[in-house]
Amino acid sequence: MLTAQRDSLRLLRAILIASVVLPVALFSYAAWLSYRTNEANADRQIDKTRDIITEHALKIFESVQRSMAETAEIVRGMSDEDIRAAEPALHERLKRLAGGSEQIKSMWIFDSTGRPLVNTMQFPSPRPDLSDRDYFRAHRDQDIGLYVGRVLQPRPPFDGAPFFSVSRRRNTPDGRFAGVIQTSVLPDYFEGFYAKVGRDDGSFASLVREDGAILARMPEIDGGDVAVKPEGIVGQAIREGRSEGRMTTVSSLDGIERRVAFRKLPDLPVYVFAGLETSAIRSMWLAQIGAYLLVGLPATAALIAIVLLAMRRTQKLYEEADRRLVAENALKQAQRLESLGRLTGGVAHDFNNLLMVVGGSVQKLRRRHSDLQDIRSFDMIDSAVAKGTALTRQLLSFSRRHNVAAQAVDLGDAVNKFADVLRQSVRSDIGIVIEPPDQPVVVTIDPNEFEIALLNLALNARDAMPDGGRITISIHTETLKNFGPRRLSGSYAILSFADTGVGIPDDIRERIFEPFFTTKPVDRGTGLGLSQIYGFVQQSSGAITVESELGRGTRFDLFLPLSSETPAREDSKTHVPVFNGEAPKTLLLVEDHPDVAAVAADYATQCGFSVVPANCAEAAVEVLNRREDIDLVFSDIVMPGMSGLELARLIREHHPETPVVLASGYSDRSASALSEGFLLLQKPYTLENMRDALAQAQQQPATRPKS
Repeated sequence: MLTAQRDSLRLLRAILIASVVLPVALFSYAAWLSYRTNEANADRQIDKTRDIITEHALKIFESVQRSMAETAEIVRGMSDEDIRAAEPALHERLKRLAGGSEQIKSMWIFDSTGRPLVNTMQFPSPRPDLSDRDYFRAHRDQDIGLYVGRVLQPRPPFDGAPFFSVSRRRNTPDGRFAGVIQTSVLPDYFEGFYAKVGRDDGSFASLVREDGAILARMPEIDGGDVAVKPEGIVGQAIREGRSEGRMTTVSSLDGIERRVAFRKLPDLPVYVFAGLETSAIRSMWLAQIGAYLLVGLPATAALIAIVLLAMRRTQKLYEEADRRLVAENALKQAQRLESLGRLTGGVAHDFNNLLMVVGGSVQKLRRRHSDLQDIRSFDMIDSAVAKGTALTRQLLSFSRRHNVAAQAVDLGDAVNKFADVLRQSVRSDIGIVIEPPDQPVVVTIDPNEFEIALLNLALNARDAMPDGGRITISIHTETLKNFGPRRLSGSYAILSFADTGVGIPDDIRERIFEPFFTTKPVDRGTGLGLSQIYGFVQQSSGAITVESELGRGTRFDLFLPLSSETPAREDSKTHVPVFNGEAPKTLLLVEDHPDVAAVAADYATQCGFSVVPANCAEAAVEVLNRREDIDLVFSDIVMPGMSGLELARLIREHHPETPVVLASGYSDRSASALSEGFLLLQKPYTLENMRDALAQAQQQPATRPKS
């Protein structure tokens, strides 16, 4: 069963781990796949944007080149003077060419000194010296074809938006430098188009000269003439000789990382760029992951919660099953011990009667024979009777049928007073440490039984520590609630008796309180020590538990109910005077066992009584009703029909002047007899025991029945 429980819990733990690991693994794979897909989609989007702005740039430059080619064809073969003379017509003609294209700001014709001959902005054209402009200087020394200049600011007397120029050389018929035809192109036009194309967050587009000078850019950069660093995108592309490609780079202008696609325009020293910020790409990916999480997290959390709930409930069920199993085992053990107790109690009852007969008979024989050899035999019989009496006392303690003389006792004081006896009972290599409580701990117990219990524990601990060790006795109090198989509740004193011995194996731990069960050799113990302790704590309304670990020692905990009574002082105990046998009186002897009755009658006669026998309680009632000279009643408790206790109650009610002494070797009614104030003599008793009991009964005042 335990293996099945472990397997089921292990399976649930595996399911719990799988319910976490599997969704995480699936989510990780989905996230990786989504990341790759998102990257591919971003690259496609970037490539598409690059293709669009490439196509747009090519059309713009093609349009500009057509306008410039038409202008060159118009002024072909014309000298500077001819152009000045035709300035009004040329001005209008150029305005029509420039007006047809939104991207063209103005068109210009320059002479060989860099002064404007015709322009579309003013008429007549001012003649400032613009020979320092890049679009003029680039053509002065040689014919380089079409030239794309940097972004420039208008120079007075001209104004308007920044521009970059597209220019070509004018030659004389003989091939000499005659001037420049130039078109001013608006970067704003490109940037507006880029803004329309790249509407997504983080979009990027630009038009860049191959030397890194930026012609148009979205998002815009403050400043007119701006260039990227040579180690940037363009520089890397030029160094690698690539006309197009894709890369991830950090801008040297704004420090933003972007995924960028580029392409060089055919036959033009210009690159177009399109891209997305990596943070925007990541945001799109995270948005997708968020959607996955929005669906997956609740389902995963619900699955984990269900598995955890199943685990918790399964653990609780198993814990409850374990507790129930422990309780059932404890109940079975208690029932087993109870059955053993009843058996041993019954055996002890009959054994006590036998001991009574043997002991009384040997005393009678001792009086009649004085031979030394006979006396030795009598001594051996007396010794055997004493051992048998001790044995039956242990059996009755286990069966909780022993008549305890309970009184209020301070546990700490009792242990300290008995410490010397405990130290003498163990070897010198065993130390005894007593940890007394901070304040008195009072319990109601039989002090003699308690001392026997301590002695038995010490002897067991001694045998468990052949190489020496330490015994620790500690006392504390605790409030219990439904503790143990007996469900103890309330305030209890706990006496812990711990040793550092070899420990108790698990397979025999449940049997250690059984009578006659022992692991010691035959000549080392009877197996009744722990059973007597068990009976003592049970009869004291307490409990005993044991914890042990092989090689580390054993600890017994004795739970005893706390008492509010004040411990009795030793000097307050009264001593019963010995009956001197004066004035012989009549004793009614009630005993159903004839042999025991013969011994009791002999003892009573020796005490000076005239004995009237009765073999049952009913016969005793007839004698009391018939005779008035009965001075004392001595009755056994356990008899067929009416018990001795019931007889004693009738005598107290109808003959309160007649004292009653009860005797018992085993009876459930013994405690009741003591609690009701009757004198109780424990079988097997001796002549001295009987004499003291009868004398004490004679000293007691007459009792009246309680109303």
